Amino acid sequence: MSSGPAQRDHRPIFILGCARSGTSLLQLMLHSHPRIAVPAETRFVLPAYTARCEFGDLTVRENRRELADWITRDRSTKFRTLGLDASETTEEIVAGPPTLGSAVGTVFGAYARRFDKPRWGDRRPGYVRYVGPLLRMFPDAQFVHLVRDGRDCVASLLERPWYDQDVHHAISAWREAVDRGRRLSARLGPDAYYEMQYERLVADPADELARLCAFLGEDFDPAMAHPERAATRTVPGRGARHGRTKGPVTTTRVGSWAQRLHSWEISLAEAAFGQRLAEFGYEPSGLPKPPASQLARFAKVSAHRRMAQRKDALRERWRRHHEPNPVECLLAREPAARPRAASESPLAI
Repeated sequence: MSSGPAQRDHRPIFILGCARSGTSLLQLMLHSHPRIAVPAETRFVLPAYTARCEFGDLTVRENRRELADWITRDRSTKFRTLGLDASETTEEIVAGPPTLGSAVGTVFGAYARRFDKPRWGDRRPGYVRYVGPLLRMFPDAQFVHLVRDGRDCVASLLERPWYDQDVHHAISAWREAVDRGRRLSARLGPDAYYEMQYERLVADPADELARLCAFLGEDFDPAMAHPERAATRTVPGRGARHGRTKGPVTTTRVGSWAQRLHSWEISLAEAAFGQRLAEFGYEPSGLPKPPASQLARFAKVSAHRRMAQRKDALRERWRRHHEPNPVECLLAREPAARPRAASESPLAI
């Protein structure tokens, strides 16, 4: 694949991983690059993709406007945090190509222009489950998977007031993210998928970010190693959800799971993770294995999660069969380019 400036500028960057793995910090680091703009949080990409059949045929101008109005005016989308004019963005979407990916790309493109940058990205930990839809919209996208010690992720999740699941779900979430990452690496290859570890990132930001920039085809900029300078402009001011991103990069939270989790939680996590921790170089605690009753409960939760994901996949298959338009972003295409048919889309991942 060509890596010239024009092609590179049109390659979105998606940051993904298990929740609480440091993706907010990485978002700030990338946003500190002079050519890349990555907002703190958006919530319209996947909901719009899921609801694409409801918006109807986007070749109809009124339907494009309905989609644009939902993105720019519904409070659930977090559009207001982007600092963009809703009316101007709506008109740009309506005037653009009639595909969902084009509408989404228009919003992020406008955000990048706000900072005089040619390239954009987006961050949501949950994207690790939806790389297939993202590739359908942006076939040239690059994906950065940030991995953190699963025990630290579990500890952090359980401490979040917004997390309404128990330790079994938290453990499952990390294991699922890592397993999906392994599959993505094999299917996407080194040009589209890059994996990095949180612990190495905070220990030596400049070196790890230089490697990341090489993958992205960008030059490393020293400002990336000081994301706290950008935090005041992009991190929401209310709440403490991402409060630590407003300070200097630190290693103080690495390995803090040992003080934040109960012994039985550590044992259960390590048993469920199996060799995955060792594959990333994380040392075991040495605690005894959990009792069979705890393992059985975890297995039940894990099975229920897999069933729910299979049901989601069936619903997505129905939507793909009934979607009224191709979804691929056409903003970077020549006028004569042909939209990709649904049957030509990348395989679901």
